[in-house]
Amino acid sequence: MNILLKRKKHWEAVYETKEPHEVSWTQEVPKTALNFIHSLAVSKDAKIIDIGGGDSNLADHLLNEGYTNITVLDISEKAIAKAKKRLGAKANLITWIVCDITNFKPNTTYDVWHDRATLHFLTKGNDIKKYIQLVIDNVNSHLVIGTFSENGPKKCSGLNIKQYSILKLSNLFAPQFKKTACITKDHITPFKTVQNFTFCTLKKQ
Repeated sequence: MNILLKRKKHWEAVYETKEPHEVSWTQEVPKTALNFIHSLAVSKDAKIIDIGGGDSNLADHLLNEGYTNITVLDISEKAIAKAKKRLGAKANLITWIVCDITNFKPNTTYDVWHDRATLHFLTKGNDIKKYIQLVIDNVNSHLVIGTFSENGPKKCSGLNIKQYSILKLSNLFAPQFKKTACITKDHITPFKTVQNFTFCTLKKQ
């Protein structure tokens, strides 16, 4: 089985068998992402893409705040199906893309690229290079990205991840993107464990 198919099967199984309270990444209100997006002061019709957004609540909150040009990409069709069901008729206001990020070929560019915990699942150098090039080629303005920090877990959902310090994460996209703000922050999972994240916003130069 090739690595892309294996990756997809893993995530389809996760979303088929687990409810939001049974996975570590669930956030009722994604405050960190929203705070960063608010800080960018982009217009309500800015093109925002949520990478690995699947069943996240970020799109719900952005819609409720009046943002009108939202795209959600996820490798798992089942994750996106859950989000659509939760949103009901509002789901029609979002562009949904089922795709492995390393196979993504955008037909547009984005003003804001948001990724909480997709990049850190890419552990092979070639996949990381593909991701960086995707961002460089397809982001007009802002990158908002979160990964496990060097004080965070080394695995998630049974998979190895790549940890990033603030310096490593912000340098990953240099010189095309320049750091505007970075923090480390604890995420409390639904089962009350602590995961330390590195979050950065970067601006296209």
